[in-house]
Amino acid sequence: MSEEERKQAILSMFYDEHLKGKVIAEKLNISTPYVTQVIKKDTRYVEEKQTRKLKNKEKHNKETAEYMKKKRLEQKALEEFVKQQHIEASKELSYLPEISDLVYRKWNPSAYHRDKKGDLVLDKKLTTSLDISKKLYMNTKTTTQKYKKRYCFSI
Repeated sequence: MSEEERKQAILSMFYDEHLKGKVIAEKLNISTPYVTQVIKKDTRYVEEKQTRKLKNKEKHNKETAEYMKKKRLEQKALEEFVKQQHIEASKELSYLPEISDLVYRKWNPSAYHRDKKGDLVLDKKLTTSLDISKKLYMNTKTTTQKYKKRYCFSI
């Protein structure tokens, strides 16, 4: 292949087939700087460069929009999951008009710790209302089911 034929092949691949310089160099088994040198000497180079730049910008914008759409869908799914958990927790906590101390402890396990006697004591760092028990005595008999003589001594 003569020098002129090689230059025409490079220009044809770059402008007609829209290949990159590195790909052209690999196909023709020549150096990448030589391909770049030949392409830059052509009069169509500036226009082709701007066209490719605009095409890449559009591609980037499209991919960014798809990424954001995917993220919004994931966020919406997460919000739905949290909302469903909230509904389930609300249902469980609203069986009785007042929440019992043991149910409060169940939903706030880190609020209480055990003392030496095995009773549950509210953490002193927490500020709570007066209706929250400061201490839950775990060694007293409390019925677990209404009208039945069953007792529990600890959680």
